[in-house]
Amino acid sequence: MRIAIDSGGTFTDCVYLEEGQLKVLKLFSTPQQPGQAVLDAVLKVTPKDARPEIRHGTTVGTNAMLERRGARVAYVTTIGFEDVIAIGRQARPSLYDWFRSPMPCVVPPSLRFGVEERTNAEGEILRSPSIEHLSKLRERIRESGAESIALSLLFSFVNPHNEELVAKALEPLGLPISISHKILPEFREYERGSTVVTNAYLAPKVSSYIRDLESSLTDRFPASIVQVMQSSGGIVSASLAAREPVRTVLSGPAGGVIGAYHIACVAGFTKLIGFDMGGTSTDVSLMDAAEGGPKTTNESVVSELPVSVPMLDIHTVGAGGGSLARFDEGGVLHVGPQSAGSVPGPICYGHGHHATVTDANLILGRLDPDLFLGGNVRLDDARTREIMDRTRGSLASVEHYATGIVMLAETAMEKAIRVISIERGYDPREFTLVCFGGAGPLHACSLAKSLRIPRVLVPCMPGALSALGILMADVVRDYSRTVMMPPIRSGSSHTSPNSKSVAHKILRAKG
Repeated sequence: MRIAIDSGGTFTDCVYLEEGQLKVLKLFSTPQQPGQAVLDAVLKVTPKDARPEIRHGTTVGTNAMLERRGARVAYVTTIGFEDVIAIGRQARPSLYDWFRSPMPCVVPPSLRFGVEERTNAEGEILRSPSIEHLSKLRERIRESGAESIALSLLFSFVNPHNEELVAKALEPLGLPISISHKILPEFREYERGSTVVTNAYLAPKVSSYIRDLESSLTDRFPASIVQVMQSSGGIVSASLAAREPVRTVLSGPAGGVIGAYHIACVAGFTKLIGFDMGGTSTDVSLMDAAEGGPKTTNESVVSELPVSVPMLDIHTVGAGGGSLARFDEGGVLHVGPQSAGSVPGPICYGHGHHATVTDANLILGRLDPDLFLGGNVRLDDARTREIMDRTRGSLASVEHYATGIVMLAETAMEKAIRVISIERGYDPREFTLVCFGGAGPLHACSLAKSLRIPRVLVPCMPGALSALGILMADVVRDYSRTVMMPPIRSGSSHTSPNSKSVAHKILRAKG
């Protein structure tokens, strides 16, 4: 039995194959204990004597990055390079916004440590750290209160000898250690260091979550296999995901991209714009079968931190079904990026007190209160109208309030689609809009009209397409290596033995 589960901010979706039949189960997420909803879903659909293969797309790492709620990371690097992680490339995300300040570095100065060692660009060890120095380094990290260690030494991707010495010396601390030559053996010190820091930042929280979930599942189903969706669109074992949680940052949205691409290709469409609107955010992507389908990138930035492991090229905005509406001090209406989540949720779920996009759709008659989640949940339309009437500010009616909420949400989503299409030289009129997620089909036609997209494809189970994509994904392991190669002179077959350039090679293994 094969089961795929996608944990979202509001709902946890479960898609499973039982005797050749595709079935769907949808439960409310449990934000305080994300694994509980996953466990509940598996227990509901799996017979006691089954041997399930369980695939999971998680947002634990995503949320930890976006909310900056990761571990205290000790960053260990070659002496003299401790502040590279904070200096970065000195590039401003908003070039013309003079008042925008960057987010603080996740590693404060007190947690940056230099090692007296040096390896040159050829891999020659110029200086190895002494036993005495490593002993002092270990004590300094112990006293710092660090919860995780990121180790990234200069040119360790060419020769990891010194990095292995330092890692062995720090093992007695009992802290999770993220080592650069194992996670990302590539050139570009800042990006490599940032990726390793991200892995260390997520390690305690995500690793414990995955290991606890795997333990709970294997306790109940001893023969089960637990796997996790990667940001690159491939499946890996739970043990690998626990060691390298940086590979799961876009775990959930990646499933939606894979699912949308497979379904659209079966339907005969090859140029696609994926539009995934869930409870918390909207994820958009562009795919063209002639260009190889879903695109991956090694230049992603998550919460202003470069992450150089392969990720599907997905653009995200904080506009979902649970996005909260609010008025600022001037009385102007705003929607998102804050979300009501599953607790307390939208007003119509019975517990929330602030209007959301879902509430607006209910007021406008776009949702049937008696048929939500297949009739398993009844939406409280009377309560929604009463609360929204009290909080509509100076707007003329509840309907005007609801219309304004929907228009603002759709404006944010339209801008996101423009970013991945028009701003990159693609004409949306040549594409098909594949809409999914619990709220995607509600807004797809309006967006298609605004962007002049001629076709909208709605899969038969749009609310669970991300889980279906996880079910359909290949088992994939990505490897990379930096190779020093001599350049070829223009107009000559000879090469210069002393001049070298860097070539980056990525290998992808499927099975």
